[in-house]
Amino acid sequence: MSHVVVGYDGTSESERAVRWAVGEARLRRLPLTVCHVWRWPYPISYIDYEGEATIRRMGEHLLDHGVGLARELAPGLKVRGRLKDGSAAPALLNEAADAEVIVLGSHGPDQIPVGSTALRVPAKADRPVLVVRSPAPRDGLVVVGVDGSPGADAALAFAFEEAALRGWRLRAVYGCWEPGAAPDGDLTLFGDEDRLRRVAGAVLERAVAPWRVKYSQVEAATSLVLKSPRQALFAASEDATLMVVGARGAGEVESLHLGATSDALLKHAPCTVAVAPNRTW
Repeated sequence: MSHVVVGYDGTSESERAVRWAVGEARLRRLPLTVCHVWRWPYPISYIDYEGEATIRRMGEHLLDHGVGLARELAPGLKVRGRLKDGSAAPALLNEAADAEVIVLGSHGPDQIPVGSTALRVPAKADRPVLVVRSPAPRDGLVVVGVDGSPGADAALAFAFEEAALRGWRLRAVYGCWEPGAAPDGDLTLFGDEDRLRRVAGAVLERAVAPWRVKYSQVEAATSLVLKSPRQALFAASEDATLMVVGARGAGEVESLHLGATSDALLKHAPCTVAVAPNRTW
């Protein structure tokens, strides 16, 4: 059965994630799974059954608090707790194998260390991951990155769905001033700004058009920006409640499986960021 999964570790950041996840589950009419992952901090060769039991009990208490918070926020919502052991990212991904959405907390901009759960889960997940940095207000703006690729189409699908569920506005942003973002790889476009605007603008409108039809209730605007995708999306993130990007990239470094722009936004954007994998919707 599909559900929403949220990681909880007792921090204020994870409490904020629980609040967002409760809203996500209610809007999607799905049960919520609050997951806490505990880990024995010593080598396996160091055996201390009493100490391990104590750490596990601490994990159980934290999980109970997270489940209690979710139930307090939404008394009618079906909430269950899951206690896992081991490394946080693999444990959460395993728990979310049949989830609709994964929700994680995050520290402020520039405070996510390389290798953290907030980077590793979006890099490996095959479903959307929301890394919550700010609360979800009643009125909000979803910004989604577009470049005409399959990854961007997956991002558009999730962004329009979120905007429709929450009654938020949406802005699709295409930062086209970069060789890798040139439509059909045509670098001659950079010698003629008017032509670049026409061609890239047509790509943007074609990408957004089917989602406008499917989600006609969403107030959607498009923005073509003659800057790199990263610059365009960072500028747009200042106004956004939620930034949605596609997962793209094939680097050997784990975080780069996200693509450089997605990775940078997760680390530095001031708003909540969602990474949507390229999958069939």
